[in-house]
Amino acid sequence: MTQKVKRLIYIVEPKFQLKFSLMICFVVFISIALFFHPLINGVLENLSIKFPQASAEIEVLKHHAVKLLILWEIAFVLITFITCIVMTHRIAGPVYKMKRYLANMRNGIIDGKLSFRDGDYLHDLANEVNLTVASVQERFQQDSVYLNEASSYLKNLKVSIPDDKKVVIDEIVKKLEEIEDSLTENFSEE
Repeated sequence: MTQKVKRLIYIVEPKFQLKFSLMICFVVFISIALFFHPLINGVLENLSIKFPQASAEIEVLKHHAVKLLILWEIAFVLITFITCIVMTHRIAGPVYKMKRYLANMRNGIIDGKLSFRDGDYLHDLANEVNLTVASVQERFQQDSVYLNEASSYLKNLKVSIPDDKKVVIDEIVKKLEEIEDSLTENFSEE
């Protein structure tokens, strides 16, 4: 199930988001500079050749066209930058949340199921993480049951062995119970 969370901070992974956005803006800027500037200059040069009597007006038009193109380019690059930040936020947000989820898990805290906001990408990744966590929890529960059975078996076995071996059995049982408690504490389903 996904959560409805209002997006207030769009830059959650600055290194990735800014680098990606600036790289795309650079490509857009270069593309415009390499395509539109020569195109407009070429068209205006051809007009100047075809209509030599209007060459002064064409020069003024060329000057205004360059200014307009520069303003258009700045606006387009800015729009591209903002769009890239919003789009990368839909990727970086889930990555950030997953990193926090895995860090908590590493510290023995499983905070329910991992979920992303409705507009985010990578929902299939959250599902995969949830399936993996459920599988790990199931295996730990099975191991915990086995450890409990082994501990009980060793306690029963302790009755029929010599006293000098009982100390070793007690240590093994104690260690098995510690492992079982650790598994139950860290990986039980909440």
